[in-house]
Amino acid sequence: MTAADTETAAVLKAVTDLVPKLRENGLAAEERRWVPEENVELLEKAGVFRAAVPRRFGGLDLPLADQVEIFTEIARGCGSTGWLSVAWVTSGWMATLYPDRTQEEVFAEPSVRISGGFTPSGMVTPTEGGYLLNGSWRFNSGCRAAHWDLLAALLEHPDGQYEQVFAIVPMAELSIADDWDVTAAQGTGSSTVTAENVFVPAHRVASGEDAVNGTSGDRSNTGATGRNYGLVGVVMAASVGAYIGMAKAALELFVGQVKGRPIAYTHHEDQSQHPLTQIKVATAANKIAAAEGLAAGYLKVLQDRADAGEQPTLEERAAIRGQCGYALQLTKEAVAELHSVSGASAIARKAPFQRFYRDMMGLSLHGMMAPHTNLEVHGRVLLGLDPDTELL
Repeated sequence: MTAADTETAAVLKAVTDLVPKLRENGLAAEERRWVPEENVELLEKAGVFRAAVPRRFGGLDLPLADQVEIFTEIARGCGSTGWLSVAWVTSGWMATLYPDRTQEEVFAEPSVRISGGFTPSGMVTPTEGGYLLNGSWRFNSGCRAAHWDLLAALLEHPDGQYEQVFAIVPMAELSIADDWDVTAAQGTGSSTVTAENVFVPAHRVASGEDAVNGTSGDRSNTGATGRNYGLVGVVMAASVGAYIGMAKAALELFVGQVKGRPIAYTHHEDQSQHPLTQIKVATAANKIAAAEGLAAGYLKVLQDRADAGEQPTLEERAAIRGQCGYALQLTKEAVAELHSVSGASAIARKAPFQRFYRDMMGLSLHGMMAPHTNLEVHGRVLLGLDPDTELL
């Protein structure tokens, strides 16, 4: 077993041990619209936030597949906490695409949490030494406990053309609105953040093209480092890990509660003995397994390319988007299968099952993750058409 394997195993065991506590804290996370500080502290102690940080800064620099396994376990305990872990760690990985000077600032503390707003709803204006950032970013998951925020914005060039860029900003320089009031993933605290004339040094602003393709300059971790996966692949693959974790939790909870439970208004005294229940459970389990199989395939493609110092081909990138979208669809269907035979008691707010169901349904609407959008991109490329998107 390599040192990396040992470190992954240690983090994975730590988060697995935390699953009961994270699940116990689920209702409190919903009620306060933000996960308890205990969740964040426990994950920090487990080493989760060091997962994608380069080793030269004291991080673990784990392979993407190992990170996904960790996210899956966290989400098995709490969907909101799993989603936040994905957001913080993947944005931390994205910071490794910036110049060394930027990385030295961001990773001064290796257990760093970075949130992100990837919709370019702000503007950067050139000024001496850098840019002034103005705008607001909704759905900024984890902003309440982040150290930095990675924000997409538009830069207008003299010829009138606009370029998308990503700016890394200390969270302390942004304001956070109390506007997160939703029916799913309430614990993520995905409030709106606003920047008003925030100065961002030039070395903390990267072009969208460089971010997507991992081609930023002035950094030592370029080439065949085994971690240059490409932005879209990282974010989507990591996010699917959270969906798989939520689906596993729903299956685990359903199976744990169904034995000996009567079916209302029938003579069936044990729901687990009913063929329909058995079929639903098997169907859900197989959909989850199929999603994991898809994930194993595209994670291998991403790792093989990164190990070779290459980016995935256009066809591979489109396939990764389509397969991530379909894996999400499978996990969503798995939870829906179980929900359809869960009985009315499942809607009690104290019941964890309904929380996983609502979180799954709500988070499946995420713009980058929505199955139909990603299947369209994949289908276009399979048919020899242009993907009609730069996010590959």
